[in-house]
Amino acid sequence: MLAAAVALLALLPLGFVVAGMADVGWAGVRELVFRPRVAELLGNTARLVGGAVLLCAVLGVGAAWLVERSALPGRRVWHVLLVAPLAVPAFVNSYAWISLLPGLDTYGGALLVVTLSYFPFVYLPVVAAFRGLDPALEDTARGLGLSGPAVFRRVQLPQLRVALLGGSLLVALHVLAEFGALQMLRYPTFTTAIYDQYRATFNGPGATALAGVLMLLCLALLLAELRLRGRRGYARTGAGVARAGRPVRLGALAVPALLGLGGLVALSLAVPLGSLALWMVRGSSTALDRSALLETTGTTLGLAAVAAAVTTAMALPTGWLAVRARGRVATLLERSTYLGSSVPAIVIALALVTVSLEVTPWIYQTVPVLLAAYAILFLPRAIVTVRAAVEQAPPLYDDVAASLGSSPVDRLRRITLPLLAPGLGAGAALVFLAVVTELTATLLLAPIGTTTLATAFWSASSALEYGAAAPYAVVMVLLSAPATVLLSRDARRGLMT
Repeated sequence: MLAAAVALLALLPLGFVVAGMADVGWAGVRELVFRPRVAELLGNTARLVGGAVLLCAVLGVGAAWLVERSALPGRRVWHVLLVAPLAVPAFVNSYAWISLLPGLDTYGGALLVVTLSYFPFVYLPVVAAFRGLDPALEDTARGLGLSGPAVFRRVQLPQLRVALLGGSLLVALHVLAEFGALQMLRYPTFTTAIYDQYRATFNGPGATALAGVLMLLCLALLLAELRLRGRRGYARTGAGVARAGRPVRLGALAVPALLGLGGLVALSLAVPLGSLALWMVRGSSTALDRSALLETTGTTLGLAAVAAAVTTAMALPTGWLAVRARGRVATLLERSTYLGSSVPAIVIALALVTVSLEVTPWIYQTVPVLLAAYAILFLPRAIVTVRAAVEQAPPLYDDVAASLGSSPVDRLRRITLPLLAPGLGAGAALVFLAVVTELTATLLLAPIGTTTLATAFWSASSALEYGAAAPYAVVMVLLSAPATVLLSRDARRGLMT
């Protein structure tokens, strides 16, 4: 029952959109959707998503090959630097570029910012996939006379397909949901248009219609990735060779490779950090009330801590059922949470605004509504870690305690929760870091007078007070930095050889 309640909350945005479209009727939907403005938004969104996915795939796979398969100097350092851009939120990256180059508010500028922000989503799974490949297959292919590029195309790339498609799906969903970066660059997409509609008509049918189109795009991406992935597997049938693959010497290409990686790191990391440092030192609007910064940081940390605890607690019954009660019902409940979180934050916020006004008006613009939005958005991050912890917690201990007369509550307190504590902590940490930099839902749902680091940064940067915005961005980056360390730690062990 608890897992079903969590699934219903996660599916609330989808139900809101479907109900809203049903109220409008087919004639109203046709009038709202089939018009030139929607076609323009669809074109803008499609070419941005397509361009970002293509560039992120090329950059992610190329960087992963250099780090994992070449004899590139300093591979461990390059790996950390290539993951580090995830610590800089996309809207902070956009702020950095637009404050230095005001003329960057074009398609090219939007494509540049989202690519530099999201290419690590492809790089990380492809690096992990490279590490799991059996080098004996590559040696055999070379022994049969295949050149280096042919080995990559015919042996390595097919085995990277699942990782590449998964990373590309993450990039596409993030670009579809991106609001802050694109609004700052004045590049219109469905997400920015929904926000404009919301501010103009509060909860008009136009915003609901756009949300419906955006939701269909997300579902289409999920189905396309599933179809392209196929059913072919590439797992080893044995242990494989107990050695790492021999790094490929780059020869004359070593210098261009180093320059390419250096340029990518400079654009994705040095430019935003350098811009923040510049505005911190030279910004004319840097006269910051330190007490305001401390108060905003405290509010952000408090909301993130409560959201992490609530979301992890909500993930526990679903993660438990997925392992201890395997079946169609448990799988359906688990997948429902993933489906709900794939909907952009602005649609989730719009749904919660409508429901809270029509069903429970006394909780509108209160912290519980904001926490519900965070839970819908970030439940999968907690469920994945909780499920992994349950997988590693043998049910034998619980059975032994039950045979000794221990009550279910006592077993939960003394056995189950201590065994699951590492997974619960990891899930809570992931949710905490995500909430610290969440912007869209917080803008629409935060109680009056409640300011977070993201919303304070947004207010200052929207007023072109770049110096005043910089300290809030710096604090967000510092709080997000631990995620980079966690993501790159396991890979550093793999690169020791």
